[in-house]
This record gives sequence, C-alpha cells and structure tokens, in this order.
Amino acid sequence: MDKAKKTNLIGELIKNRELIWKLACNDFKKRYAGSYLGAVWAMIQPVVTIVMYYIVFDIIMGAGSQTGPRATSVPYVLFLTTGLVPWFFFSEALTHGTAAMVEYNYLVKKVVFNVSILPVIKVLAAIFIHIFFVCVMLIMACIYGYYPGVYTIQIIYYSFCTLILTLGMCYITSAIMVFFRDIAQIIGIVLQIGMWATPILWNIENLSPTWRMIISINPLVYIVNGYRNSVCYGGWFFEDIFGTLYFWAFTIIIFALGTTLFNRLKPHFADVL
Repeated sequence: MDKAKKTNLIGELIKNRELIWKLACNDFKKRYAGSYLGAVWAMIQPVVTIVMYYIVFDIIMGAGSQTGPRATSVPYVLFLTTGLVPWFFFSEALTHGTAAMVEYNYLVKKVVFNVSILPVIKVLAAIFIHIFFVCVMLIMACIYGYYPGVYTIQIIYYSFCTLILTLGMCYITSAIMVFFRDIAQIIGIVLQIGMWATPILWNIENLSPTWRMIISINPLVYIVNGYRNSVCYGGWFFEDIFGTLYFWAFTIIIFALGTTLFNRLKPHFADVL
C-alpha cells in the first residue's frame, strides 16, 4: 500500500472517531441485550477459566510460584492472570473483528458508509471488558503484595500494542471472511493452538535459550511478558530493545498487509454480501 493510502486510512479513522466510539459502545451493549445479567456474562466466562486453570495447574498439579527474568518469585495464580488478561483481549477482539463485515453487512451495502471503521469498532468493543480485567488483575496483585508502581503505567502501552496488532490481523481476516466463511473456524483453531504456544500457562524462563528464541517469534510473547513485567517482575519495555523492535516491525508489516488487502477487496464486499 502506498503512502497516500496509508495516510488516507489513518485520516478516515481520525475523522470518524466519534462515530467509531458510539458504534463500539452500541456493539458492546448489543452483544448482551435481552439477557438478565447483560455484560456480566462477558466477565463470568474468563473468571471461570482463570479459576479452572488455577485449580488444575496449581492446586492439582502443583505448579507453584513462578520465577521471572529477575529471579522474582510470583504466585502461580497471579502469573496465570497476568498472562490470560492480554490473551482474552486479543482472542475476543480477533474473533469478533473477523466477523465484522458479515455481521454489519447492512452497513457494508450502503455506498456512503466507510466500512474501514468496522474492524476498529469490534476491537474497541473488546477494550471495555479488558479494562475490567486489568482492574481485577491489579487488585489481585495488591492482595499478593505487588502494589502498582512506576512500571504499572506500561499496561497502557502493552494494551496499545495488542490493539494495533489485533487490528492489523482483523483487517486481513475480516476481508477474507467475506469471500471465505470458513476463516472463522480456522481462527478458532489457531487461537486454541496459539494459547499453548504462548507462555500463559507455562513459564518461558524454564526453556533453553534456543527454544526461548524460537517461541519469541510469536509476537504475543512480547505482550504477555510485558504485562508480567508491568505488574510483577518490574522492567521497562525499552530494556528489551530487540523484542520491542521485532514486535513493532512484525506489527507494522501485518498492519500494512492488512490495510492493503482490505482496500483492494473492499470494492467487492457489497456484491458478495
């Protein structure tokens, strides 16, 4: 995608920021409309997931405290939560973002509507639940004696990293789904594999340097480690200069590919839907 198109897309998102925010809020409310507990359901499932993993891996299998890069020992439940919180954000945003064009097909068919904002709406809607779980994570950290400090502010940075990476992927998957609906099932399988390929339930520090380098090809390793450094271990993102450069190089490439593919297929969306 040339520079003019990139600038045009960013300009469109900025220009429609108020509309994006309103639609994101409505999208979040619409998911749970008609249920008695409403948005509470969005919080129940991840909480249950954390509890079940904690029971299986810590209580039953005895995973115990996990040692970080600075030889800091962290209770497994906190280690687990700091890994699952960004993963929940990523997986929910990618799953819903992939279906954005199909779900909002009535808007796609309107000539005057800018369909480029639809994936953004889905990713932003996932942030609401993410904010709740970040608060839960910080409260849990306080209970175990890990109080917010200067490193905690980096959660905003790593949330932004997750948002940009996911948005770039959503531009790819949402465009493909218009023509190939099976992509939704493929994404589900990839997310299942991805959760185990990311050091969420297990500690990457237990691997050999070679395997650690191979696993770190996964950009989510940078994000998960970043959340743990922000809450538990301490450490600035710029201390891992290689990881930071790799993550942003990977993310920029994905975002560029995503927006290029999206813009090229966009003229055909209305005909297929």
